[in-house]
Amino acid sequence: MTARRVALVAGAGFYVGPDLARLLASRGHDLVLGDARPDLVAEVEALGASVEVVDGCRDLSVPGAAQRLVDGGLARFGRIDSATAFTGAIVTGRFMRSSADDYRTVMEGCMIAPYEFLKAALVPMIDQQDGQVLVITSASAARATPGAPLYSSARAGATHLVRNVADEVARHRVQVNAVGTNFMDFPEFRRANNADDPAVRAKLEAMVPLGRLGTMEEFAHFCAPYVDGTSRFTTGQYTSYAGGWA
Repeated sequence: MTARRVALVAGAGFYVGPDLARLLASRGHDLVLGDARPDLVAEVEALGASVEVVDGCRDLSVPGAAQRLVDGGLARFGRIDSATAFTGAIVTGRFMRSSADDYRTVMEGCMIAPYEFLKAALVPMIDQQDGQVLVITSASAARATPGAPLYSSARAGATHLVRNVADEVARHRVQVNAVGTNFMDFPEFRRANNADDPAVRAKLEAMVPLGRLGTMEEFAHFCAPYVDGTSRFTTGQYTSYAGGWA
């Protein structure tokens, strides 16, 4: 009998985390979930998954948070086959009105957090000579982004960190990739852009070549091949998921 794969989803209580957890459970994975709600846990358990929940680790820039997630998964299952994290916070404002403290704040969430996550997640994968890591950054990393220059540049740094790390660990048969989003229909994006105002939302959607905001459910399906074991011959790649905007 083939052992079930074990997938770690950091931040399982927000963004794509819940949808990705559901999808991976439906594809035969056991799960390590960061800060998952009880209703999500019950839902994925009903799909057949065994679940280890690690609370208090949503901010992966906090020293030890990512390591606690990994340690929880190893203690429960003995291995981690894939790990996914979404880090950072949407920060807007013009460069000439910014401060160095603003940039330090952005760097903490957009660079330090993925650094901590990668350092923790890769150790067991290197030891077992197998694994998949997906870091979700931002499509703003792929182009100049008026109104969010600090955020965009920090996201670009995270994306390039992924490329460098992927090159380093490929000899251990570990994949590391990045996906960057923009124009996604989730509360933080809508709040930052006042998109719950129908007129504002219409203007935002007009900026997207596909003419709408992306959903979490479809994004989970896009992420899945990077972490479900079905696609094992790509690493060090970045892909924008932004409806053609980048």
